Amino acid sequence: MASQKRIVAVCQMTARNDKQSNINVCSELVKTAKEMKAQMVFLPESCDFIGESKAETVASAEPLDGEMVQKFRHMAKENGVWLSLGGILEKVTDDKVHISHVVINNEGDVVSVYRKLHLFDVDIPEKNIRIMESDYALEGEEIVPPVDTPVGKLGLAICYDMRFPELSLTLTKAGAEVLAYPAAFTFATGAAHWEVLLRARAIETQCYVIAAAQTGSHNKKRSSWGHSMVVNPWGAIVAQCSEGKGVAVAEIDLSYLQQVRTMMPVWQHRRTDLYPSMLPIQSVGKPVPCNEQEEYKFGNTSVKADGVFYKTDKTLAFTNKRCVVPGHVLVIPLRCVYSLKELQPDEVSDLFGVVRRVQKVLRLVHGVDATSMGIQTGKEAGQTIEHLHVHILPRAEDALKKIKMDADERRDRTPEEMAEEASVLRKYFY
Repeated sequence: MASQKRIVAVCQMTARNDKQSNINVCSELVKTAKEMKAQMVFLPESCDFIGESKAETVASAEPLDGEMVQKFRHMAKENGVWLSLGGILEKVTDDKVHISHVVINNEGDVVSVYRKLHLFDVDIPEKNIRIMESDYALEGEEIVPPVDTPVGKLGLAICYDMRFPELSLTLTKAGAEVLAYPAAFTFATGAAHWEVLLRARAIETQCYVIAAAQTGSHNKKRSSWGHSMVVNPWGAIVAQCSEGKGVAVAEIDLSYLQQVRTMMPVWQHRRTDLYPSMLPIQSVGKPVPCNEQEEYKFGNTSVKADGVFYKTDKTLAFTNKRCVVPGHVLVIPLRCVYSLKELQPDEVSDLFGVVRRVQKVLRLVHGVDATSMGIQTGKEAGQTIEHLHVHILPRAEDALKKIKMDADERRDRTPEEMAEEASVLRKYFY
């Protein structure tokens, strides 16, 4: 079999609460990696910023079209390398972020974005330990399909994700040959679990595993374990950074990967008759742009595009004409059906994937912790439009009183009001 070796660089650094200084360090690391003939450079989680407080951390976040990512895009193009930007802080609102793993190609284009699925929340009062990513970060909503890179098909994850083998197995089933776990592991957990977890993920998936890590003391409250490494599909560590800032390179040999998978054919031996198979990755709820001139069928009426705030190839979410409570919205399948039983399995999956996302955004936008969801099927149940639709209502303290309001007391909103509300919501999806 012809050689399929590629060179990767795994980096290590000590980020602090100085964004420009961190970017300068990253630039040095990328240049060094380029000199070492790397085709793709892997930077740690939080390579952009590690703050000393929640407020400082959130304030540092930028959208992905912001100045910081532009600098990394220029860095990739200038050095002619691909970049994996660990988990950078992607601004969502003034008080919430996504922890996002961004892949940039050697032309400076963003080719994939993964948002951290598993947030690290640990609260142990008796040990005076409290690290709660959910205080400022939102969970990601989807497993991102492996992306083609010069070093192989790359599956994206971040730090704490490595404790959940279901993710790595799902990515491998979808074609991943290399798994990336950029991290900022705490010193205590790193000493106990870092190497063990990474080698386990490599052995069970028969993938290369690349883990770029933060190291050393970031501030008085936080230190990281370091030990950035590359592990091969047999579980052997083939490259590792020494203490402090640095770069280590390794060869990715996809022919060796195939040799391991042939020699130990675990995927053929799985007893999926006794335990579930990993589900295929589906782009449930992936945004599809709306044409401003379009109208969408909704039973015997229609929905204008300016009232739509989220659309996939199977599902539509839009603002409601006659609201029971402020923020009451509707989600429908694009195909006009009367009830759930008429939907195909992929349509059901997409519909409720969208419902889940819409619920989360409504809670965020309206500052509530609860939502109501309802489906009416049949006239006796109150269905007035013969097109399956899901009602989603944010629930404030006085929501019960409002829900009991007589329908005659509610008014039809103007198209302008509905479009204005949609424009606010749309920012959270696109």
